[in-house]
Amino acid sequence: MDEQNRNLILATALSFLVVLTWFLIFPPEAPPPSSEVDGAPAVSTDLASTPPAAGAPEPGASTPSPGTTVSTAPEVQRIPVATDHLTGSISLLGGRIDDLSLTDYRETLADDSDIVHLLTPAGQDHAYYALHGWAPAGALDFADVPNANTVWQIESGERLAPGNPVALVWENGSGLTFRRTLSIDSAYMITVTQSVQNGGNIPVRLAPYGIIARHGEPADQQNFFILHEGVVGMKDGELHEIDYSKVPKLNHDNQEQANLQKIDVQENGWIGFTDKYWMTTLIPEPGQRFTAVTKYSETRDIYQTETRLPVIEVYPQSAASTVSRLFAGAKEWSQIRAYEQGYGIERFVDSIDWGWFFFLTKPIFIVLHWLNSIIGNMGWSIICLTLIIKAFLFPLAYKSYVSMARMKELQPEMEKIRERVGDDRKRMQAEMMTMYKEKKINPAAGCLPLLPQIPIFFSLYKVIFVTIELRHAPFIFWINDLSAPDPTSILNLFGALPWGTPDPGSLVSLISLGVLPILLGISMWLQQKLNPAPTDPTQAMVFAWLPWVFMFMLGQFASGLILYWIANNVITFIQQYAIMRSQNIKPDIWGNIRSGFERRKK
Repeated sequence: MDEQNRNLILATALSFLVVLTWFLIFPPEAPPPSSEVDGAPAVSTDLASTPPAAGAPEPGASTPSPGTTVSTAPEVQRIPVATDHLTGSISLLGGRIDDLSLTDYRETLADDSDIVHLLTPAGQDHAYYALHGWAPAGALDFADVPNANTVWQIESGERLAPGNPVALVWENGSGLTFRRTLSIDSAYMITVTQSVQNGGNIPVRLAPYGIIARHGEPADQQNFFILHEGVVGMKDGELHEIDYSKVPKLNHDNQEQANLQKIDVQENGWIGFTDKYWMTTLIPEPGQRFTAVTKYSETRDIYQTETRLPVIEVYPQSAASTVSRLFAGAKEWSQIRAYEQGYGIERFVDSIDWGWFFFLTKPIFIVLHWLNSIIGNMGWSIICLTLIIKAFLFPLAYKSYVSMARMKELQPEMEKIRERVGDDRKRMQAEMMTMYKEKKINPAAGCLPLLPQIPIFFSLYKVIFVTIELRHAPFIFWINDLSAPDPTSILNLFGALPWGTPDPGSLVSLISLGVLPILLGISMWLQQKLNPAPTDPTQAMVFAWLPWVFMFMLGQFASGLILYWIANNVITFIQQYAIMRSQNIKPDIWGNIRSGFERRKK
């Protein structure tokens, strides 16, 4: 095998390696924010700890935090929650928001599938909940303020619904009356108004806080390289993402200590936990200074995010209040953008994991979302998006195909140069470059359309993988989820034989090709037939196998991505055919197909 053939095979192998590497290791998540590390309050059994006394000399010093789980606490009343998109309840024990489900989304496509359950009370598997309260400062003690075990009383309201707020009240017996008013919009935003009335004779100092606690990592966590799941927050315009595995842990003398990641936010920010499609986030009022805290309890396996607001001094016979918000729902782009604009939540839309190529993924998604709002079908929207991208890149494609067509005209002269110089490669290259210069042809122009296609392809892959708008989005016929692989399989003749398809992720699934991947291979094969096969047998063999190798490589990718590639191949075929005809070159497609079969017979 000569050097040229070896280089060709090496280049082909490296191209495959690049594709696989990009899909396995896409954008690395941003590093966790640097912050001071100090101790944290002890965590009571199965409950998130109350923040330390605000204004104390050592903010991280341990403080008592009494509490019991829901399973061992006395039965308390729950307040129903009902909106167009949420259902669940709120516990009067601690006033915890701990039971929410998303009525618009199901776990699977099955008709009997459960709706997605977002928040879960303490005492149950994978408990996940939010609570708000006041941290004592000065002369106050934890017994003087409501905590996670406080049983609140209903002051007004029977059900939390849009236009129907609920007010809770609790008196500490020492002159302080605490109220918490919860209101909810028609989607996923809960507004929490906390107030304290000082009926005593001395001023008191205390600070409001919010907590989101998650017991253990989520059961459905995907642990995929290109997806961030874990803590997400915004600090004055800077996005912070921390994987669960990177949330700090610290143990001293076999006694649990929680390691804090603290971010002092000056003007605007938010913090919480994000899953692939769902999110729960604490959002102080824009312009309100606060400290965002990430905490982990190793022995109890509790992840926790907090927002700690500055100390408020409440004088006798006066009151103070604070307003914050809790987002608990699906990461729908249009809804999150509406919250960002309506409430002034800085860069809230970046809670969606756009990745390093955000400058491409964002506009690609926005155009796709706009097309879907007109067409009403994500599959056809992807095809229309492909048309727009190909139209945008047409000047490059035109220049490339014209250059390729003109180079084909030079094939006879190139053969004469090879015959004349023999094995003298340097002389051959010099004469060919001279010929290109005389004919004003750029041999590298053929690669121009490929350069922007790579980041566009990866960006679209990211969009299809992380955005909820593609989740369970149907196209036509058998394609009922564009974010999942083609559900059909050649192994059961696409449903004709009486057995199912292999489980995704199994070795057998690698050869279980659906209809779309097969169409992808055919479209790539037909695109090749616009040009004759290379005269060198090794090159011809490599190019003949490329469509089918890519067909198997991409067979288990999302149907939406395969659909994009098929549409891209079809449009490229039409463009190249038309441009070649405009240059007086008539592609002999059927002749190229026949010659390929004849070569294989030999």
